[in-house]
Amino acid sequence: MKKIQCATNEGIDARVVEVEATLTKGLPSFSIVGMVSTAISEAKERVKSALLSNDFSFPPKRIPLNLSPSELSKSGSHFDLSIALLILLNDSSDVFDEWFVFGELGLAGDVKENVQLYPLILSLANQGLIHKAIVPQEALSKLVKIPDIEFYGVSSLNEAVEILKNQGSAQPAQHSSAIEFPFYELAEQKYYYVKEYKENFIDVKGQEVAKRAALIAAAGFHNILLEGSPGCGKSMIASRLRYILPPMQMREILESAKLQVLENKEPDFKPHRPFKSPHHSSTLASVFGGGCHLQKLLQLNKINCEWRKIA
Repeated sequence: MKKIQCATNEGIDARVVEVEATLTKGLPSFSIVGMVSTAISEAKERVKSALLSNDFSFPPKRIPLNLSPSELSKSGSHFDLSIALLILLNDSSDVFDEWFVFGELGLAGDVKENVQLYPLILSLANQGLIHKAIVPQEALSKLVKIPDIEFYGVSSLNEAVEILKNQGSAQPAQHSSAIEFPFYELAEQKYYYVKEYKENFIDVKGQEVAKRAALIAAAGFHNILLEGSPGCGKSMIASRLRYILPPMQMREILESAKLQVLENKEPDFKPHRPFKSPHHSSTLASVFGGGCHLQKLLQLNKINCEWRKIA
């Protein structure tokens, strides 16, 4: 039995998934088990087509493929490449346990990027779980900015096969500096900042007390509540807070880029802290999301109110 590591999202964090396969004698069949989504179930057709399009023969054997742990729900098309490699290299004597493999397969065997890749790999890196990874070539420019990981970019199934067959001679992609902004260094830690201010406090006329309060809140990461009549400058001050917040560490910048990817935006890796500006008429459901998350929030708020009454 061979196995290759992949991952899936569990909430906002990533969980390692071991992709296991064994080829046995019996009536030819191909099944994928382990609480998989429709996208993973459909991988069977993509994998078969990719193998046949690249002059590989699909083994006429019984092929059960398991995504472990089985009780964890899994989704995403990035499991395609690991599934195909396990089938092709099942008879190899090499061990692939330390490799993570991500990529969606096209019918012609080309390896495509998946929107989940950056958040998945960043979460794994923050947990110290990943050190080597085969990824789509087109995603490499973003992924190499994550430090301490050897990335091997591939654009086709054949290239991925060659890397695993020649693990000793394969060369990882060169890491690029994730941040090209000025920084301060304190206690061997770099803190990056941006010199440009699209929104400046010089635009706020008067309101010296409010501006002083905003400065103190930004410097100490304190909460601040602005109250006043319409047009007095509350929104102006709030929108400019992000430009005077303390500089960001590399870890914080990568996390900010992760949020941009999850919003289907291209990450810019700028040391600007995230800022959201919901309208004052927004409902709880629109801000926090509906379903069970909102119910839990309301229940927690109710418990807190009852506790205050008792106290």
